[in-house]
Parts: sequence; C-alpha cells; structure tokens
Amino acid sequence: MKKFFPLSCLLLACLSGPGSAQVDQPDLYDIGGEFAFVRIQYDSYYGGGYYGGPWLTDFPAADENFLRGVARLTNVRVMSKPKVLRFDDDEIFDYPFLYALEMGRNGGLSLSTRETENLREYLLRGGFLLIDDFWGVRQWDAFYRDFSQIFPDRQLVELYSDHEIFHTFYDIDGAQMIPGRGGRRGFGQAGIDIASNHAILDDDGRVMVLVNWNSDMGDGWEHTFDRWYPTQYANSAYQLGINYLIYSLTH
Repeated sequence: MKKFFPLSCLLLACLSGPGSAQVDQPDLYDIGGEFAFVRIQYDSYYGGGYYGGPWLTDFPAADENFLRGVARLTNVRVMSKPKVLRFDDDEIFDYPFLYALEMGRNGGLSLSTRETENLREYLLRGGFLLIDDFWGVRQWDAFYRDFSQIFPDRQLVELYSDHEIFHTFYDIDGAQMIPGRGGRRGFGQAGIDIASNHAILDDDGRVMVLVNWNSDMGDGWEHTFDRWYPTQYANSAYQLGINYLIYSLTH
C-alpha cells in the first residue's frame, strides 16, 4: 500500500538568520533529521554513459553539500546522506521532494509505463519533482518526448519573478543562470546566458514539477568549496534550491 507524506516535514521552515547563502561549514548534518534528499535514477536512451549515466552527475557531493546548506541556513532538520530511488519505487511516496538532473542528455530519459504511472500518482498526491541541469532546445526536446506523457493534458508553463516560489524563503528575481564548473562567468553551456523555470501545475495551481532550464544548481552545490567556482553562483544555487524545497514542504 502506498504511503502519504509524513506531516512532520511540513512544519519546519523558518529563517535562521540573514546573510550570504554560501555554505562554509562542512559538518552540519543531523542524523535524526526529517528531510531526506532523494535523487532519481533513470534510464537514458543511449546507454549509461559516463559514471553510470547522466542521472549520477555531481553525486554525492552536490546532494551532501545541499543538505549541509539546508541545515545551516534553515531550521529544517536533514538526514545525513542522500538517497537514490527510481520513479517506479513505492518508497518515493515517503518523501515530498525529488531531484533529477541532465534528463535531456544521452537521447533523453526512457520511462517505463510503471514509472510513468507511479510518478503521476506521486505528483497528484502532493509530491514535488525538481529537474535541473539541461541546456538548449535539443536537450529540451529529448527530455520532453517522454516526460510529456506523464501529464499529456497539462502544459509546462513558464514561471516569472512574481511567482511565490521565488519568495518562499529568499526574495529572488526569478530564474537564475548558474553555470557549470566548466562554464565561464556570465555564461553556461553553449554560450547560453539566460535561464528559465517551467512548471506543471495541479488543479489548484500548485507546482508539481519544476524544470530548471539552462541552469546548473547541482554544480553550484557541488563546487561550494572550490575556490575557482564563483561564490555568486554557489549562493544563487542554495537560495533557489532552498526556495524550491520550502515551497515543496508547505504546499
């Protein structure tokens, strides 16, 4: 029997103090925490690729650093290590927030019928899926081919700076272009310098799926302690990620 999300997760969002979102303390895990960061493992059309497939990019450093950031910058108590699950695993119903990335690479994600149905039910029950780090129209089309079958009757709509998801914790001026480690200041992959956020909404207007297009929060988290990675982008990655998380826990 599928479970519903634990209500305790919805009660823990409050500001810990002003200042930069840069995470400078590496030991802020809470083993008894109530929020677990869940990364989604998925199949790509063109094989596993490097390090087991695009789904594994930045793992586990990005996930662990984000958990540290959440612990330091909010009063959300976090579990010590990230989890890895698939969309067809009923355990996803235990967690209100899922993270996936690079779904436009290697020909896009290949979803089974079981994965599609389980994810649809998860989202309609109140779950939230954040999709990060894919770039350009070609990767968008590869991602959208299969993903659009989850809700063929719902459109991906663009979210603008006045949407509440940008103001749930930090006040952010809409989507932010966060370059990968190999990008140069002000530009992401393929010279792209403008990011956008797109969402699938439920019948009440709640964001069920948020797509972070032309931006790489994962690298911002992963390279928190890399002196060559610009602090401004790491800060933006934490601010956006925390806003998305607090939104998912309170909606």
